Amino acid sequence: MPHKFNANRRGKIPKQKYRVSNWASYNESLRRRGDLTVWVSEEALGLWRAPRRATRGGQRTYSDLAIKICLTLSAVFKQPLRQTQGFMGSIATLLGVEIAVPDFSTLSRRGKGLTLPATRKTDRSDPVHLVVDSTGLKVFGEGEWLEQKHNTKRKRRSWRKLHLGLDLVSGEIVCADLTKDDVGDPTALPDLLDQVDGPVDMFLADGAYDGEPTSDLLAARFGSAIDVTIPPPKTAILSPNAAKDPTARDCHIAEIAARGRMAWQKATGYNQRSRGETLMGRWKAVIGPKLKARNFENQKTEAKIGVRVLNRMTGLGRPSFERTA
Repeated sequence: MPHKFNANRRGKIPKQKYRVSNWASYNESLRRRGDLTVWVSEEALGLWRAPRRATRGGQRTYSDLAIKICLTLSAVFKQPLRQTQGFMGSIATLLGVEIAVPDFSTLSRRGKGLTLPATRKTDRSDPVHLVVDSTGLKVFGEGEWLEQKHNTKRKRRSWRKLHLGLDLVSGEIVCADLTKDDVGDPTALPDLLDQVDGPVDMFLADGAYDGEPTSDLLAARFGSAIDVTIPPPKTAILSPNAAKDPTARDCHIAEIAARGRMAWQKATGYNQRSRGETLMGRWKAVIGPKLKARNFENQKTEAKIGVRVLNRMTGLGRPSFERTA
């Protein structure tokens, strides 16, 4: 990113200043993020009980919507499942609603493989400007300082990898996946693209996605006209057929060699990829840097709930910036 290239002379570059032009509405959206009526509506309480099943087997007490609401409250207010049970019970008491609250073991059991319906309402005819990035979420185990200081050995895997795809136009997370820490970014990309059901005309990602498998996959999914911007490494060389039929990667390599990497970033709009890193920071600030669940399937449900929470907060209101200096 630009800061890395300007690190040696950062003190001599004046910092750009911005201000929020819609502060009143954005401030109201920030306040509503903690409003219980945003996360628990009367319509949801009316669908609290599970419908009667016609097949053989036991009758469920709580609907999938009820489980989703409780897990959403757990993610928004950063509470373990036992505290979530008590929190939901107090809400039902204050509202005067006669509903049974699922206990923590039911939330854990039903959260495994919970199906969540799609809620994105953005017009699918608008092309998606997709930014893809990944980050690590801790599960359990000793901290890194303890491992280095006392030379402790890690007994089990303690990280999961969260892959997110952000639409620069709407500001929504349009695709997400949680994998184990040994899954590479290009390997997880096909499953992410399967979740994008609209046209994509721009794709931004870091150098981890560089290579023909990624470019071929994007061209097969969204057509050869898609604008793919992935920085090639410093040691990248042109393809053998670059003189007659250059690829997009060949054009990037030639432009970086001719104008420099900073000019290439500005010309291609690669600087917008920083919004993907901002999304990761937002996730860890709002949802948290750790996963509370221990089972991998429950962890995947927890990640899906986190995506829905951030998209719901984005739908409440976004800031509009204008440059002042």
